[in-house]
Amino acid sequence: MNGITAGCAVCGSFCTIAQATAQIRVLLDLGVRVVPIFSPIVYRTDTRFGKAADLIARVTAECGRPVLHEIPEVEPIGPQNLLDILVVAPCTGNTLGKLACGVTDTCVTLAVKAHLRNGKPVVLAIATNDALGASGKNIGLLANTQNIYFVPFGQDDPTGKQKSLVADFTRIPDVMRAALEGRQYQPMLL
Repeated sequence: MNGITAGCAVCGSFCTIAQATAQIRVLLDLGVRVVPIFSPIVYRTDTRFGKAADLIARVTAECGRPVLHEIPEVEPIGPQNLLDILVVAPCTGNTLGKLACGVTDTCVTLAVKAHLRNGKPVVLAIATNDALGASGKNIGLLANTQNIYFVPFGQDDPTGKQKSLVADFTRIPDVMRAALEGRQYQPMLL
């Protein structure tokens, strides 16, 4: 994947952000140019999992470019054809729902819309407590949407959170390779 430019969008599944953003370093080591994008909630919220400023500083330093976090910053992705591929990791149930319904009111959802207009792949690495509930229909709809690809996912806590699904973030590079070839990496369900 040396030489490709990938957008890496991060949404607010705070308990999985460390796992998801660890893949940015992996992509950089593979020669991928990474354009980081944070949802507004990730960009401004401190949680028990870490401070927003620390995450922003780390990702900015790793990528050598600022984190995009406003709608006007991501709008050029489409018209200027800035990316080869866009990864959303973690992709929350809220973001899944917005993407399934065509709602583009955050920088992440607008980045996806802008990128899809160029007919290029979007990779979703889900992390949501309601995937086998309210978000299930959105996963099904997006799985049948052209240029949308999923990172393999499975139940992360079948007894404590029966409806929760989380992607295996370590498979992001493999899914990206497959998506750039126009195919869904398999198996999709773990």
